[in-house]
Amino acid sequence: MFYHNKSLFHPATFFLIGIPGLEEVHAWISLPFCSAYLVALVGNATILLVIKAKQTLREPMFYFLAILSTIDLALSTTSVPRMLGIFWFNAHEINFGACVAQMFLIHGFTGMEAEVLMAMAFDRYVAICAPLHYTTILTSRVLVGIALYIVIHPLLLTLPMIYLIYRLPFCQARIIAHSYCEHMGIAKLSCGNIRINAIYGLFVVSFFLMNLVLIGISYMFILRAVFRLPSQDARLKALSTCGSHVAVLCVFYIPSVFSFLTHRFGHNIPRYIHILVANIYLVIPPSLNPIIYGVRTKQIRERVLRVFILK
Repeated sequence: MFYHNKSLFHPATFFLIGIPGLEEVHAWISLPFCSAYLVALVGNATILLVIKAKQTLREPMFYFLAILSTIDLALSTTSVPRMLGIFWFNAHEINFGACVAQMFLIHGFTGMEAEVLMAMAFDRYVAICAPLHYTTILTSRVLVGIALYIVIHPLLLTLPMIYLIYRLPFCQARIIAHSYCEHMGIAKLSCGNIRINAIYGLFVVSFFLMNLVLIGISYMFILRAVFRLPSQDARLKALSTCGSHVAVLCVFYIPSVFSFLTHRFGHNIPRYIHILVANIYLVIPPSLNPIIYGVRTKQIRERVLRVFILK
């Protein structure tokens, strides 16, 4: 069914296939996705509770970690329940408005995650390259400003996508070969000109890649400062403070860059590989981030172990 909206035809619903070509094993595929989602919920909630309960965890690093855990909870909850609905209950239909809303939230939260990772890189840069000025640079006022930027900037970049989708006419196609709604996946169903959508999508991706470049530059300065330290113990201690952040960066950026490259250039790669990687990109980072920080951050690890030992 289609409805008329300001001289444009929009479908009442879209049909999300899930993972095309692997429909017969959706139930099996759902098991690791469900497990990862539960880990993300429990792990990130634990991180937030520990930071809230322990008064000593008020450093900027834990402030950014709390923001990261909140974003991970939101990102995984925006995407995974819909996937599981498709895998378990064949809930393929999604309302046009709900699809656009999911697109906005997924792109928005993904952008926020990229921004908070850049903020954490800046935190490590100041801590190692200017330790004596750490508290004077990262003041409460600066932290609030960074937090607002982390939230507002991705939302401002994502908002135009709503207009770019609503302006498009849709004829008969309404099947999305994906397990969630994303900008170009919806746009490609249009029978109109989607050139502006494609250009704007690349424009947004350029900010995403710029964050990665800035993070790389900050780590160049960090490594230069570390190797200037007089003793090996001091160098190892400085590098260990960056270990969790580097691991989280790899978990987030490797699948996302791979997904982008395969989408643009991997035309010979099976479609289900594209979709699986795109799903992993949304599911794995939120589940691994709390594990990485829980294992590598002494204050969080000790607090969690104390709770279990007391129990």
